[in-house]
Amino acid sequence: MSSKSILVLGRRDHTEAMRVAAGLTIVGNDVRLVFMTEPVADTEANAEQAELLELSDITPETTVQEMADDLAFLDADALGRAIAESDRVVSL
Repeated sequence: MSSKSILVLGRRDHTEAMRVAAGLTIVGNDVRLVFMTEPVADTEANAEQAELLELSDITPETTVQEMADDLAFLDADALGRAIAESDRVVSL
């Protein structure tokens, strides 16, 4: 099985997006995670999933301006390129 480039868009459920992104790395896929819509809530569940991202070697990115100081910011053009360059896109 060949490795796929997968882009996970965390639009409605950031917690689930983190869980899915980490899980997709198990079979050797190259996974990117982009948080969208609003800042990620400061919850225990999100903290646990953030630990999984670290273990999975995923560095999240964002389209949310308020998160741009902490994560790489993707403007509309950069997001469009990321989508176009991915083999698969998962929107959660």
